[in-house]
Amino acid sequence: MAVFLIRRLLYLVLTLFLVSIAVFAICEIAPGNIAINSLGNTITPEQEASFNAQNGLDQPPLTRYIRWMLGSDWQARRLIGTEVARIYEPENGRYNWWGRLPDGTLYQNATADGETMLRIERLADGGIREVTLGPEVWQRNAEGFEIFWGVDREGRAAMWVRGDQLEAWTQNKGAWTSVPGAPRQYVPLQKGLLRGDPGVSFLTRRPVAETLFPRLLNTLLLAAIAFVVVMPLALALGLLAGLNEGRLTDRLLSIASLIATATPEFASGVFLILIFSSWLGWLPGAVVVTSESTIWQNPQMLVLPIITLTLIELGYVLRITRSSMVEVMRTNYIRTATLKGLPERRIILHHALRNALMAPVTVIILHVNWLIGGIVVVETLFGFPGLGRYVLEAALFRDVFAISAATMVLVVIAVITQLVADLIYTWLNPRIRFA
Repeated sequence: MAVFLIRRLLYLVLTLFLVSIAVFAICEIAPGNIAINSLGNTITPEQEASFNAQNGLDQPPLTRYIRWMLGSDWQARRLIGTEVARIYEPENGRYNWWGRLPDGTLYQNATADGETMLRIERLADGGIREVTLGPEVWQRNAEGFEIFWGVDREGRAAMWVRGDQLEAWTQNKGAWTSVPGAPRQYVPLQKGLLRGDPGVSFLTRRPVAETLFPRLLNTLLLAAIAFVVVMPLALALGLLAGLNEGRLTDRLLSIASLIATATPEFASGVFLILIFSSWLGWLPGAVVVTSESTIWQNPQMLVLPIITLTLIELGYVLRITRSSMVEVMRTNYIRTATLKGLPERRIILHHALRNALMAPVTVIILHVNWLIGGIVVVETLFGFPGLGRYVLEAALFRDVFAISAATMVLVVIAVITQLVADLIYTWLNPRIRFA
């Protein structure tokens, strides 16, 4: 078993690596323009070029992939010559990167004329102090330019060239502003996916981890409730139908499960909203989240989404369980146990049940992945802020960092659930051994 677990963990690492490359490549070749998606189709070529440079989109794909996976703070530390740190700025309500001097002082840099560099130091009370740096801070590079590496006001490692009169275009509250003294080269700062920092979302302009994991927790909550409700009920009804093959109970359950499975989620969801929200007014027809505690304060908002998920899952798992139970009850060893005169209850619980659950367990584990990442229709229909809807919005926006991080989370969940399924198999069938 230990060898099997180690092998699976190695497969997980290899799978994540290959998926990361595939997702990053697909996002690269996918149609669309991140600058236009972020800033609108009225931007000028100069504004688009400034946006791409500030976000590192003008750099080679391999460079951006390495930065996304391994981070860029180590590279910035080598270029700038001091440590860099990401801290929370209460006054702005966001995290930002700052340089850190040996005495612990946090700083950023700026210049207005391309000749005089400023060091903006962050004080303990959150205020700032400007310090004018002397001309000795400029260093001549191999190409003969006098350059200075520092951290700009937006938290990026940046290279200024002395005498440059470049302008950086930024959008603030819907208006474009041109800031003089722009760097010539940028290195967006991040710790990298391997250290829990997959980058900043182009859609929300916030770190992906801040928006991804709350969405994941919301989906886990919705999926867990639906799973707890539907799976025991589907297994029980499936076993009941299988034990009553050809009888009225079997016919009714089979027809009901077929109807539930054949009805798409968007159709059943609209039908439920129409009845229980519009006509009867018993339940809200949408999930309106205004704070982190909204769902806990109004749990009735989850009732219709859970019922929508339950209907299709209930019918599918019920039919698989029924078929598996019917097949097991027709096997020779069940007939032999019956001819020996064993009680029917003992035959079902000790001989038939475990084997009948093999196929449903496979389906259930596969549908765990679907519940986590494939409920985008339900989340979109009810306005639920979950992972599926998050992935859809990121894909439509071509938010490469958000898509990649969400995909990696889904792959981890898929591999872990398959590992759990394998362990359950060994309990259901002791003949299975893992080398």
